[in-house]
Amino acid sequence: MQKIVILDYGMGNLHSVASALQKVAPGDEVVLATTPEQAEGADRLIVPGVGAIRDCMEGFIRPGFVPLLNRCIETGMPVLGICVGMQIMMGRSEENNGVDCLDIFPQPVKFFGTDLKENGERLKVPHMGWNQVQQKIDHPMWRDIENGSRFYFVHSYYVPAENNGALAGEAEYGVRIAAAVARENIFATQFHPEKSADAGLQLLKNFVGWNGQY
Repeated sequence: MQKIVILDYGMGNLHSVASALQKVAPGDEVVLATTPEQAEGADRLIVPGVGAIRDCMEGFIRPGFVPLLNRCIETGMPVLGICVGMQIMMGRSEENNGVDCLDIFPQPVKFFGTDLKENGERLKVPHMGWNQVQQKIDHPMWRDIENGSRFYFVHSYYVPAENNGALAGEAEYGVRIAAAVARENIFATQFHPEKSADAGLQLLKNFVGWNGQY
């Protein structure tokens, strides 16, 4: 039995993630950890996140989750970031007049803007709903997921796909956005796999079985 830890720092859609994991991995232990001590003995780690990134960063730093995440990355433990849980791993966000993030991936987080258009039509911000994701690398996390599958997004800020050396999946919403990024034992998604029906459940199932390498 594996111990799958979801970091609870007050800013994540935790119970939906936990419920989806219990569905794809009924024999494993799913733990919502509010302290690093509760994450002891973890086999894999999930960093969720919704809401304002400044609050997310403060909530993540306060209980001591930064050293925990760094240790997990250094030891090769599989790590999954979801939505703002992906964004806090970037270099700096434009939100709230600029917020420094964890800089695990040296990429910016940008605002979609108030005049976002596609084919001359104004697009709503936040980007909310289903969007196709094009897989950009051959990765174990994409196993048994058809290229171009649709996933569920809710966000006003995005990580650009252009000049992104960690790009694992791409979507378009007025601009090219990084739908997923990957590096060594880290895989992070802008979309919500726990809300993305069969494709999202398959991605979570892949995470449960992933050895952290590709």
